[in-house]
Amino acid sequence: KNQKQKNGLEYAKANRLFLMAPLHHHFQRKGFQENKIVVRFWIIGILLAVLSLATLKLR
Repeated sequence: KNQKQKNGLEYAKANRLFLMAPLHHHFQRKGFQENKIVVRFWIIGILLAVLSLATLKLR
């Protein structure tokens, strides 16, 4: 059982989608500056808010 767990962990580490759990840390590990990450997340948040308000108005 222990060997099976070890193989599973090795597989998971080799095939991770994100390098670290909080998404902004993943981008930091990729080499992005923290300021760029924050501003881009703000822009995405604003765009999604506008999209949600637009779809609400369409009803």
